Amino acid sequence: MSVTYINARIFTGEEILDDHAVITQGGKITSIVPASEWKTDGSETDLKGALLAPAFIDLQIYGGNGQVFSMYPSVTSLAATVAYSKGGGAAWIMPTVATISPEIMLEAMKAVRAYWEQGGQGVLGLHLEGPFINPKKKGAHLEQYIHAPTQEDINWILEKGRDVVKIMTLAPECCDTELVRQLEAAGIVIFAGHSNATYTQAYAAFDRGIHHATHLFNAMSPLESRAPGLVGAIYDHPQVCASVVADGVHVDFASIRISKKIMKERLFLITDAVDENKEGGYVYIKEEDRYVSATGVLSGSRLTMTKAVRNCVEQVGIPLEEALRMASLYPARAIGREQALGRIMVGYDAALVAIDSNWETTVYC
Repeated sequence: MSVTYINARIFTGEEILDDHAVITQGGKITSIVPASEWKTDGSETDLKGALLAPAFIDLQIYGGNGQVFSMYPSVTSLAATVAYSKGGGAAWIMPTVATISPEIMLEAMKAVRAYWEQGGQGVLGLHLEGPFINPKKKGAHLEQYIHAPTQEDINWILEKGRDVVKIMTLAPECCDTELVRQLEAAGIVIFAGHSNATYTQAYAAFDRGIHHATHLFNAMSPLESRAPGLVGAIYDHPQVCASVVADGVHVDFASIRISKKIMKERLFLITDAVDENKEGGYVYIKEEDRYVSATGVLSGSRLTMTKAVRNCVEQVGIPLEEALRMASLYPARAIGREQALGRIMVGYDAALVAIDSNWETTVYC
């Protein structure tokens, strides 16, 4: 089925085009033509002057729309999380499971697989945030499940979830290098996070091939004058990208501004969003601008990707086009999907977001 989008300013990921139409067919972008060359037949989608951009990609989200996938993984909770993300401008997500029992990790793997088998769209894979993290930087994670990986652990992940698990967050100082390489060889993108690594430990891990980090500043060794820590190594290593939660709660907007000046294209957005849950291992209590655990520890955001982009523009001072790339092209690049996602170009997936003057968004895919 062919779909044509008209009457929009088009941000391709590289430039703004006015007076153009985007034509899609079979889920792909087939052409971008000047409006004067398009003969209307009344079947077009009129975007009424909105900005049309590549749909956003959220690589870390735990739940939404009343469901907490990370605690109660199922096709139903996954579909609710996808719907929440689409409402906030993201056509693609990496649903995330924090440090938890093997039983729940396995259920999450099965849920993603079943979602795909049933024709579900919008899920790129599963993000396992833990359990191979440093208990000194556990944040709201459950300490009883934190441990250093064994060969048996790696074998289990690859046997049960090789086709599903696409990202793992781990503390490199707590993990045997050879075991990490096995995960990487299986196509899993490794993120350093929940880590107390020294600058030297972190930089060496980055040199060995870990080129990503999870939620900059949060649950990691800080940058100090005589101990640059993981933050310092992220800043300093030219190949390392990092996600950031741009809600002004997880990270002060000034810290994002400083980081963006240093990291440039290496910094991208996630929501780290969750929903309320009042029982079980992970309790999420809703506050005005965040979620906290039963003991008051910051444990999730109330962001959407659109809100994160808007915060970057209005609170951080990042140009709109660059903020849009931080929510689309740069996450796509982080997982090796930049040849299909994150741009409006011929041959790319037809996953688009229209943003009106009030920052209301509609996802088309």
